[in-house]
Amino acid sequence: MIDTLFLDLDDTILDFHKAEAVAIAKTFRSLDIEPSEENISLYSRINDSQWKRLEKGELTREQVLSTRFSLLFEALGIERSVAMARGLYETLLGQGHFFIDGAETLLRDLCGKYRIYIASNGTARIQKGRIESSGIAKYVDRIFISSEIGVNKPSKEFFDYCFDAVGGVDRERTLMVGDSLSSDILGGKNAGIKTCLYNPHKRENTTQIIPDYEIHNLSELPSLLSKI
Repeated sequence: MIDTLFLDLDDTILDFHKAEAVAIAKTFRSLDIEPSEENISLYSRINDSQWKRLEKGELTREQVLSTRFSLLFEALGIERSVAMARGLYETLLGQGHFFIDGAETLLRDLCGKYRIYIASNGTARIQKGRIESSGIAKYVDRIFISSEIGVNKPSKEFFDYCFDAVGGVDRERTLMVGDSLSSDILGGKNAGIKTCLYNPHKRENTTQIIPDYEIHNLSELPSLLSKI
């Protein structure tokens, strides 16, 4: 029986890619860069690759936040201020929010029935702005953000910190739910807890990271929880 949930934030509860596209388009306009679909997609691919390197311990958070823009400008063959781009983008990304379909209903339904913790690899200033805007804090017991903890998912140390901080949680009765195999699912496995992949696009898993459970819509989670 599961009584404790760790939920990823980006692309599990809040739609990060939509927020990213809006924020980077506004940043591009401020820097006199064409906010075309091609340029936005290029940034997104570069950003994703840098965060993957962070998960593997190849880069620090600070390197990710700056290098993604230097790589972007190099790829576009232009010169712009990395510091200005970073400042604009981070400010814009922290404003407002977009929910994943069914996420707010899910939180409302699960609140009070389970201990719910948010586990995010994001940057605290940005995540706190989005969390405040969305109003989800009232549904959860605590929010853990890696930049405040000092370690990132999928490290065991991230989850050890969380379990130590809340106390009295049985790992055998805990489930990690998230959209990332390399961050959420591997992180849950490293922590010795059950895992559930949120895979709305039904992407094929070509890795050796195998979740215990998989859902394609957030509305499936309550039923799954009742069966575990």
